[in-house]
Amino acid sequence: TYFLHGLNQHQLKNTQFPLGELEKTQVRQIAEDLNLHVHTKKDSTGICFIGERKFRTFLQQYIEPQPGDIVDLQGNVVGRHQGITFFTIGQRQGLGIGGIAAAEAEPWYVVDKRIDSNQLVVAQGSDHPALFNQSLIVENMHWIQQPSSDEITGIQAKIRYRQQPQQCTAVPLESNRWRLEFAQPQRAVTPGQYAVLYDDKICLGGGVISRRL
Repeated sequence: TYFLHGLNQHQLKNTQFPLGELEKTQVRQIAEDLNLHVHTKKDSTGICFIGERKFRTFLQQYIEPQPGDIVDLQGNVVGRHQGITFFTIGQRQGLGIGGIAAAEAEPWYVVDKRIDSNQLVVAQGSDHPALFNQSLIVENMHWIQQPSSDEITGIQAKIRYRQQPQQCTAVPLESNRWRLEFAQPQRAVTPGQYAVLYDDKICLGGGVISRRL
């Protein structure tokens, strides 16, 4: 449902989801019982439309490198990057800044991307406060059912596909923008990803994360 939040009732009215109540292990067992040779096929771990290859390598075919500084929260330059487009909030791997003299042993994580100055901002520790946000702004909100114009409480949201739904309140803003206020701070909120809203098992709709608050 995370990927289907942009559909409407006209598109969904004749759609069936026969695997909707099954776990993947159950589906594999059914396939084995039916002698389907793909029942032991390895799970896909890449991005479906580019196949099993490195995402950065794929992007470099279409995006010119734009080198810039990697800085810490105090503005100190701790490294160089080949383009902030190639990184995401919360990323640890591929920064190339391990083993800095006088730095603590904890690994570095991306906590912000400053587009105007082309700076990649990092901090140390997987639980650093800079990695967490209590609220965010969503643009281009799409409602699968009746659009809402009032504050909505007691719902849940997912800010990435594999995340468990998190309790939140949705507050309407101007121009089809909404502010999501979470009961607990959320790690690695990433502008450009979808925030999808749920009422228990019902997908309400979603939109694109534009800002972290």
